[in-house]
Amino acid sequence: MTKEYKNYSPSIDSIIDKLMREMNIDTESGKLQFKKLLLREYQLLSGVVEKKLSFRKATIEKLMEIVDIKRIPAKNKFNKWFDYKYKLSEDETIFLENLIEENELFLTLYNEQTLTVKFIGLILNKVKFSNKGIKDWYGYNMRCKLNNYILNGEPDFTVATGISIPKIPYFFLQEYKKSVNPTGNPEFQVLATMLTAMTLNNTNEIKGGFIIGRTWNFIILEKLENDNYEYFVSDGFDCLRFSDLKQIYINLQAVKFLYCK
Repeated sequence: MTKEYKNYSPSIDSIIDKLMREMNIDTESGKLQFKKLLLREYQLLSGVVEKKLSFRKATIEKLMEIVDIKRIPAKNKFNKWFDYKYKLSEDETIFLENLIEENELFLTLYNEQTLTVKFIGLILNKVKFSNKGIKDWYGYNMRCKLNNYILNGEPDFTVATGISIPKIPYFFLQEYKKSVNPTGNPEFQVLATMLTAMTLNNTNEIKGGFIIGRTWNFIILEKLENDNYEYFVSDGFDCLRFSDLKQIYINLQAVKFLYCK
């Protein structure tokens, strides 16, 4: 019996040999590959090793394998957040107007890096999240163990405490996407990140958002007493419409002043 099977039932080799004969697997490389696959499945089912899910590969189906989570109609859920009283200065108003003027013809054509550098990053810098030990972070790894799964990835944007690495995260803005594509949906990718943050923080609520082209959506994720989860998604804001861009900016200021504590 090979070394990797020493902790398992002595009958496993004979079972594997029988299965391989029935499947007409007769090459040594085929047998080795089959044994590795079977061992991996056994380990996953028995909890010997954890399953892994990266943020970028998250789907609602995969998240539902990890926790009981469902989307709930938002209704008035965002009222306190979006009703935050913040008066734009003349400088901020001009900044937002110029941002639209300079990008309205090309924003939907930008790739993700250009969208970040020429538009999103300018807004985040203008908000100035750095305040009392809390600051903005870009692309730092985050991971946790949740219900025998390892969740890990590098959020695009995090507001968190910390000096050299983020520690206690409060808010995420995830996946600067040009559009939804087959490789992933930013709504579920940011949810995976938020689940990780809630586990690390041991909190029952966290806020975030995601961007698809010119549309911004915000999210609230809550953990219930029975360890189930509910999340709420706001209506979309069109960042090339001044009234919407103004509200996006105020929403981000509200994150800094209301929730980063």
